Amino acid sequence: MKEHHPSTSVIILNWNGEDMLRRYLPAVLSTTDSSVGEVIVADNGSTDGSVDFLAAEFPQVRVLCLDRNYGFAEGYNRAISMVDTEFVVLLNSDVRPASGWLGPLVDYMKSNPSAGACQPKILSDIEPEKFEYAGACGGFLDCNGYPYCRGRIFDTIESDQGQYDSNMNVDWASGAALMVRRDLYIKSGGLDADFFAHMEEIDLCWRIRLAGMTVGVVPESVVFHLGGGTLPQGNPRKVYLNFRNNLLLLHKNLPDCIRRRRLFVRRLYDTLAFAMFAVRMDWKSAGAVLRAHRDFRKMRSKYTTRPHDNLLSGHNNIIADYYLHRKKKYSDL
Repeated sequence: MKEHHPSTSVIILNWNGEDMLRRYLPAVLSTTDSSVGEVIVADNGSTDGSVDFLAAEFPQVRVLCLDRNYGFAEGYNRAISMVDTEFVVLLNSDVRPASGWLGPLVDYMKSNPSAGACQPKILSDIEPEKFEYAGACGGFLDCNGYPYCRGRIFDTIESDQGQYDSNMNVDWASGAALMVRRDLYIKSGGLDADFFAHMEEIDLCWRIRLAGMTVGVVPESVVFHLGGGTLPQGNPRKVYLNFRNNLLLLHKNLPDCIRRRRLFVRRLYDTLAFAMFAVRMDWKSAGAVLRAHRDFRKMRSKYTTRPHDNLLSGHNNIIADYYLHRKKKYSDL
């Protein structure tokens, strides 16, 4: 009899995260149907004993050992090149899936051949009645490239009352729990290693959509995300990466006819953000904004090819909606 192989590799990228593995890996294993998905840990050159811990406590889990910390993006690129399943799930080490979480994602991808990627509904592991910041119930971009979600706009996070329990196409799916067709992931170039971390999944989803595929959210599948694991909100390093990578995101993926205009507008908004940090005397974050723009100018020359399609055409201005029109919920937009 032919041996059955799971269709999906559920890959947890770990870097010095033994504590998170102790806390969350048992839940991942207990809620993942092994006939559908194999749980794999890709270790990003940890020095905290994570690999020895896995060998001792979870010998059934396959571990892919990388020789150093390649960051979120390149770490996943290397791990995904080492598996051969139809689908891969990029699963953060601080995610606790609900029972039966993987099946609906696989079913969605198999029943929608044009779907390139999807995510589950992501709730907070600290406040399970609320959506989680990083992805909530599917991500969107406004006309200037600002990301927001069904269930989360800027720092306003909604309670989950089933108001978004419908499948739909979105602009991007969260890297906290991202299912992608493996062949498409590789063909699209994977995550941009130069991003290192933050917004690299938005960039990947943008390229998937430019290739004519869709990105979806499947709320029947639910996971709970702790969030802020390696870099908490407000950390200057996170501020730097978010500002720099958002500029790269626009520079890479917008056609020339609109790119310069959008980047000019973003520079104006970022100047306001710098001023706000300065008023608060948060000099580290203010400096992070300046460094982000400096390094963007250094990095942008490597991206020489751009698309013809403007996927932000017709999108709303979330800054105006949120701050001027007081639309705090996705359902208000």
